Amino acid sequence: MFVCAIIGFVWAKLGKAFDSETITGLTVQIGTPCLVFDTLTRLDLSLQDFGTMALATAVAVGGFGALALGWLHLSGMDRRTFLPALMFPNSGNIGLPTCLFAFGDRGLALAVSFFAMMIMLQFTVGIGIASGRVSLRTIVTAPVLYAVAAAIPVMAFDLTIPEVAGKTLHLLAGFTIPVMLIALGVSLAKLEIRSLGDGLAVALARLLIGFGIGTAVAWAFDLPPVAAGVLILQSSMPIAVFSYLFALRYGRRPEAVAGAVLQSTILGFISLPIVIYLVRFAGLPF
Repeated sequence: MFVCAIIGFVWAKLGKAFDSETITGLTVQIGTPCLVFDTLTRLDLSLQDFGTMALATAVAVGGFGALALGWLHLSGMDRRTFLPALMFPNSGNIGLPTCLFAFGDRGLALAVSFFAMMIMLQFTVGIGIASGRVSLRTIVTAPVLYAVAAAIPVMAFDLTIPEVAGKTLHLLAGFTIPVMLIALGVSLAKLEIRSLGDGLAVALARLLIGFGIGTAVAWAFDLPPVAAGVLILQSSMPIAVFSYLFALRYGRRPEAVAGAVLQSTILGFISLPIVIYLVRFAGLPF
């Protein structure tokens, strides 16, 4: 996982061509919907399991937001600038491969459920916070929404996907995670960072808030071990790169958010192995 991100980082630092807009478009518009549909329908995940994880994700995001608002108020930091960064972890680029490697295919299926809900919230609530307005057009044009909608009846009625369609979707889904990681490395290499002070505080807050709320929600929902581990692990992820893109687009101190993204990702490489140990071997939540 780290090697893929490092490849992207070094590639960008060497000045090699990388069309981020095209690659991101392919990943978001094609790869991610195929990954969501393929994972939800191919792996052993019931509609009830999907719904429970989606609901737990929504509750966790609400918890992230409530705790983050209080912390931002006490610290005197701007809410529109830093609230999206604290609410939305990187459950795609880093979260999906981490859960796959930690919990196998079952973990990936649950992680995709978390990711699908997170994407829908990020592109509605997240954009609404950064821009000051909510656009329904953003969510109704999100391909991942239709991937989830198409997967639900397949899971509910145990439908069989035609072999040709299934293999095609699986093939397209296969490129998503490696490309996400390489694109993450490229994005980190290209971030323009001029503010590290606020960024470090936000980075630490994201990791601590995520771990604390994720653990509390997993305990409150009485989730089984793998589902609890996935929820805690996904909640503990670093800041999503999209938070920087939102800040850049809407003029919300992008240099400070860039610093937070980079520093939280670096800290995440240290903290995530600890979280994996706690959820895999220490029986968290107790």
